Amino acid sequence: MDYIRLEISENIATITLKNDERRNSLCERMLSELEATFIELESQDIRVVILKSNLDAKVWCAGLDIKELPNAGKDPLPYSHPLESLMRKIENFNAPVIAMITGSVWGGGMDLALTCDFIIGSPECSFAITPAKIGVPYNVSGLIHFLNVVEMNIAKELFFTAKPMMSERAYIIGLINHLIDKDKIEEFTYDLANTICNNSPLSIGVIKKQLNLLGKAKPLSPDMMEDINELRFKAYTSHDFAEGKLAFLEKRKPLFKGE
Repeated sequence: MDYIRLEISENIATITLKNDERRNSLCERMLSELEATFIELESQDIRVVILKSNLDAKVWCAGLDIKELPNAGKDPLPYSHPLESLMRKIENFNAPVIAMITGSVWGGGMDLALTCDFIIGSPECSFAITPAKIGVPYNVSGLIHFLNVVEMNIAKELFFTAKPMMSERAYIIGLINHLIDKDKIEEFTYDLANTICNNSPLSIGVIKKQLNLLGKAKPLSPDMMEDINELRFKAYTSHDFAEGKLAFLEKRKPLFKGE
C-alpha cells in the first residue's frame, strides 16, 4: 500500500498514515486503502485498531484533498463519498478504533478522528474544522459526529471560526480522552489497547453498536431533512464555494460574497 501501513500484533491492528509529503490529506487512493484495510480486518480476530500517523509527522491528517473536490454545483460530500464510506466502516467495525494523534488535524481529518471510538492525544496535537474557509457545506452525519462529542456552542465556535483548538482545551472539553507526552503516548495507547483485549470482545462489540445507535437517536422530521438538504444545495452551488476552492489552489485569500 502506498499511503498507509498495516501492522498486526496478536489481537491489535495498527494502521499508520504515511503520506507525510501531502500532510496525510485524504485523497481517494488513501481512502480506498483505508477502507480495504478495515474490510480485511473484519475477517480476523482483531480486538482493537489503532489509527495513527508517523510520530514525527507535524500533521496527523490535513482533511480531504482540495484538488479532488468537485466544482461548484455538485455535492462535495455525498453519502457515496469514499470518506463517508470509510467512516461507516469504522463506526460499524466490531472492535474499538482508537485515534492516536500527535500532530494537527484539519477539516475532514477531524471528522475521521471523531468517528473513532476515542482519541489519545499528545500536547502537540490540535484540531480545526475548516469548511467555512473554502465555502464548503457540511452534511448531517458529520455534524452528528461533533454533537456526540462536544456541546452545541463548542461545535458552533469550531465551525464558525475555523480556528484550531489546542490540545489542552480539547482535553478539558472531553474531545481527547487522554493527553499524554509524545515520548510516552505509544506505550500508553498500547497498554490501553491490551486492557481492552483482555475483556469480552462480544460484549464490547455489542455495546459499541448500542452506543453508536443511541448517539444517532435524534429524530428529524421529513420537513427538517428537506430544509437541511436545501441549505446544503444553496452552499455547494454558490459563488463562495467556487471562490473558496479556487483561492485555495491559487494560494490566496478568498473573496467571499455570501452568495
